[in-house]
Amino acid sequence: METPGMALHTDKYQINMMYAHWMHGTHKHRAVFEAYFRSLPFGNGYGVFAGLERIVHYISNLRFQEDDIRYLSEQEENYDPLFLEELRTFHFNGTVHSMREGAVVFPNEPLIRVEGTIFEAQLVETALLNFMNFQTLIATKAARIKQAADGDTLLEFGTRRAQEADAAVWGARAAYVSGFDATSNMMAGKRFGIPTKGTHAHAWVQSFGSEQEAFDKYAEVLPDYSSLLVDTFDTLRSGVPNAIRTAKKLEERGKRLNSIRLDSGDLAYLSIEARKMLDEAGLDYVKIVASNDLDEHTITELKTQDARIDIWGVGTQLITAHDQPSLGGVYKLVEREVDGIMQPTIKISANPEKVTTPGKKDVYRIIDRGTGKAIADYICFPEENEPSEGKQLKLFNPLHTYIRRYVKNYDAERMLVPIFEEGKLVYELPSLKDIRDYHASQLKQFWPQYLRKLNPEIYRVNISEKAWQLKQGLIDRYMEETEGTPES
Repeated sequence: METPGMALHTDKYQINMMYAHWMHGTHKHRAVFEAYFRSLPFGNGYGVFAGLERIVHYISNLRFQEDDIRYLSEQEENYDPLFLEELRTFHFNGTVHSMREGAVVFPNEPLIRVEGTIFEAQLVETALLNFMNFQTLIATKAARIKQAADGDTLLEFGTRRAQEADAAVWGARAAYVSGFDATSNMMAGKRFGIPTKGTHAHAWVQSFGSEQEAFDKYAEVLPDYSSLLVDTFDTLRSGVPNAIRTAKKLEERGKRLNSIRLDSGDLAYLSIEARKMLDEAGLDYVKIVASNDLDEHTITELKTQDARIDIWGVGTQLITAHDQPSLGGVYKLVEREVDGIMQPTIKISANPEKVTTPGKKDVYRIIDRGTGKAIADYICFPEENEPSEGKQLKLFNPLHTYIRRYVKNYDAERMLVPIFEEGKLVYELPSLKDIRDYHASQLKQFWPQYLRKLNPEIYRVNISEKAWQLKQGLIDRYMEETEGTPES
């Protein structure tokens, strides 16, 4: 459960905008924001949505504490005491819709929709993006690694290289959502019920008179859970032979050595040779664990070299999303109250990819009934007739409108589900197992070409014709209003 005291987990400009709205009396005006990302990380074909559980706990406990109010009263902006009193009694009364955790998601579609007063909707932006961006990023990276491992066991080993404790704990959870089997992080294990696994460090071996003594002592204490790190001195001349001797001693006790771990050197060659040595000693049941800056690329490469690795310990490259350490999700105003009426709003930019799609929107996944596979994601306004059986649906590319397709024999899965309604939590958080199962079921909806790691096929994300016409109309209106205006 998220602890109280997170109200100041925000950017100062949020507080300043809230103050300016309060001073002008517009803080109670209604607004709708949508959170999404513009481009996929890692060159991947899809994202994995994560972070909802923490967002739910954050919003449920969102209160300004007395020390928060005191701190704000000391700021150079010299906020009006009545504004601070407004914050003292603040609680979130808005409505939130969101993708389910584990959902397969794509660029430029709403992942979270927040409706409420501009006051409250603005406040939650920073924390919401912080939680969504990081966990979605790590879950997506983990999904790529899961695909490369091709059914092998995956262990999350990233804690010591993560950007602080929160990243380690919630990153371990995000990896588990996407199919990792266990984590080394004990806090994540306790908090979320994730299985925990670990071996031992080189320091254990170095703290004894010999490698053999170190292995024997470790196995003596943990006879049912021993995994021996064999590369402290010489993997093939020392480490593996000593591990074999320890394994034989365990067999005499009716026990079995679980695994050996390789953490350096040529992992393909060493694993092949170690496998031969273990098998020749009658230890074909002993698994080989590999670690050392692994990611989806190195795992794929090792597999092409016929590496004999059963279990992959993945740390730094995963928990830091090393090759692209940020998602770049955004939170944009799409509708606002004007004279008591909700009106769509648009952000226009010199960068075409930054032009927003105005209006409050729903997302549907269109599933072909014949194959059970996803055809496209369809974005439309709630007041439009939702896609349904028997209704022909026009799908067209919003950038290249001549690319179009009509579908009829389909099911439409509503992707945004209610989480909060007028401040009340209406969503029962699923178990982590249920989230993992949901993610696995999501993957089955897609043809392999959309999921592959290298040069994936681009999945269609289409907006309704009505949404496209509104967007084009607002752009045209803006251009007409500014036409001929001299540059400043």
